[in-house]
Amino acid sequence: MHTRYITNVLLAVAGGFLVVVSQAFAAPVFEWVMLGVGVIAVLIGGAVVVSSRGRAQRGLDMITGILGAWTIVASLVFAGSAMTALGFASGLAFAALAIAGLTLHELLTERVVHSIEVRAAAPETDFVGAR
Repeated sequence: MHTRYITNVLLAVAGGFLVVVSQAFAAPVFEWVMLGVGVIAVLIGGAVVVSSRGRAQRGLDMITGILGAWTIVASLVFAGSAMTALGFASGLAFAALAIAGLTLHELLTERVVHSIEVRAAAPETDFVGAR
């Protein structure tokens, strides 16, 4: 299992949790949850330094880190309904970034599997053509 998959699933869960908490809990509780999810996102964004994750995934990691930093700032600066709206939007953005990362991971995995299947099938077509 790749680290890309694990971090994207973690980001999707954190984003979904932030969306639900923004609508279900009071502002003081949500403020701390928003701060915690922002810290998690910054840590996930720190994976941008791992070169084996690919260029596109590192770009998504960078955006995740920036959005995580903004979420931390928003949780500490804003209050009330403004903080709730910004936290809700951050949760949706985290979920969207996670879905983009998971889709990217799946496409890369599918490309590898397709490449293996095509290369494995090539000798058979040569053999059939030799008859």
